[in-house]
Amino acid sequence: MTNVRSRSLVTGGTGFTGSHLVRRLLGRGDHVRVLDTAPGLFADELRALGAELTFGSVTDRDVVDRLIAGVDRVFHIAAVFRKINLPNHVYHEVNVVGTRVVGEAALRHGVRAFVYCSTQGVHGHIKSPPGDETSPINPEDYYQQTKYEGEEEIATLVAAGLPAITLRPMAIYGPGDPARFLFLFRAVKRGRFLMFGSGNTLYHPLYIDNLVDAFELAGGRSGHGEVYLIGDAQYYSLNDLVRAVATSMDTKVHIHHVPFAPLWTAAAACEALCRPLGIEPPLFRRRADWFRQNRAFRIENARRELGYKPHVDLSLGLERTARWYQQHGYL
Repeated sequence: MTNVRSRSLVTGGTGFTGSHLVRRLLGRGDHVRVLDTAPGLFADELRALGAELTFGSVTDRDVVDRLIAGVDRVFHIAAVFRKINLPNHVYHEVNVVGTRVVGEAALRHGVRAFVYCSTQGVHGHIKSPPGDETSPINPEDYYQQTKYEGEEEIATLVAAGLPAITLRPMAIYGPGDPARFLFLFRAVKRGRFLMFGSGNTLYHPLYIDNLVDAFELAGGRSGHGEVYLIGDAQYYSLNDLVRAVATSMDTKVHIHHVPFAPLWTAAAACEALCRPLGIEPPLFRRRADWFRQNRAFRIENARRELGYKPHVDLSLGLERTARWYQQHGYL
């Protein structure tokens, strides 16, 4: 007879990040409930592994209340992300109101641990890298703004007794993600990478297994409102990152440097043209900002207080990611 260690709810559990956490929890014998708006790529697999799936919104109080009743831990990952043409009120409804709904239900039902997944993006561009949890809050877009407002909702609930910890992940990547790093791999595979600007901008990757380690560590304790930046052990320049991607595919790449300003102008124009048509723009300003905004942080607080230790380095993480892309026909 299986000994169920714990009962957990993972919101956003059929997405890239959530599905990795669900697999980990199931693998250690936990009973896992999942709430997400759509099946995504992994619903059938997760159901076959034993996850209890519900499709709905984190803003639905009745659904959320039913799913949290009887669970020990809540991992709140669900969020609206990367939807350029969505009106701001949709971001607010899911990322702020939805976080309040999930947090209030968790408080009401007396869960032992609550982990909120925010983003390092709440800090925006780091002028003097590396940054840390005390760096200024300076979100660059409405997604990042609403994720920080979600943090504020959690802080209010912590004051009322919610045992919560907030994680701010760096740039998550790994097998199972058909979006985040794919443009890098495809560009490198062509052998020529257009680098807008110097390429000296700093970038902090986070391999998905390292993030799941952090989720487990945070979910294993009753928090008091702590906030932790979570990333790999090192950050890199964009030039070095592109070369590392080439190495992972055993190929060569020429980095061709061009000015940044025309890219920004084109991104703004693309957004303006696509928005009235309801079309997702192929190029947008947040993507352009990848070339010029420093995102590099110290992770000492997570190491010291959570016991976090990123065990997968960039070379191994990129190799695993490249293999998944190739196996699934993305490259």
